Amino acid sequence: MFLTAKKSRWFAGIAAAAAVAMAGFTSLDDHGAKAEINEKAPDFTLTDLSGNEHKLSDFTSQGHTVVLEWYNPECPFVKKHYREDTMTMVNLQKKMKDEKITWLRINSGAPGKQGAGAEKNRDYADKYQITTPVLLDEEGKVGKMYGARRTPEMYIIDSEGVLRYWGAIDDNASGREVGKINYVENAIKSVLAGETVRVQKTRAYGCSVKYKG
Repeated sequence: MFLTAKKSRWFAGIAAAAAVAMAGFTSLDDHGAKAEINEKAPDFTLTDLSGNEHKLSDFTSQGHTVVLEWYNPECPFVKKHYREDTMTMVNLQKKMKDEKITWLRINSGAPGKQGAGAEKNRDYADKYQITTPVLLDEEGKVGKMYGARRTPEMYIIDSEGVLRYWGAIDDNASGREVGKINYVENAIKSVLAGETVRVQKTRAYGCSVKYKG
């Protein structure tokens, strides 16, 4: 069967719309669960900017430590850690590239809000040299399940699926300067070594998560 140019464009438009719709797909596998330190992290499935699904428990079942970063590419406090002179999270990923760690950034911003939308996040991922998945949570269900209030806000989950750290990236809450203590790096090292994380919870600083409504 041959398609006219008009019909081909119509089918292409339908496919593009479907990909955008899937980018906001959310599945909560632990209904009603809430994140708590030293408890099993609530399971979820979200799609990335290409429409691929990612399920938290798939990574932990393979023995991976998982780092979740609540993320808004236009938030000044996020930008602080992605400037060319800082690159805090990207450099930490490179430093630990040989470890069994999965890095996931989650944007719970609703459509139309600051830093939201698949296209905008693709542009910033290129700018920030992000090569690991950015997941969209446009309904905010996963963000609320994890109690995420700020961007950036960090969660470290060990290979048993237990939440071991929750809070800020570092100890400097300014919008310009990077702190001297990187809580995330310290917590990851403890988790990988099978040790108790010394500082398990800190107060995240940054922009408010731009939830729907």
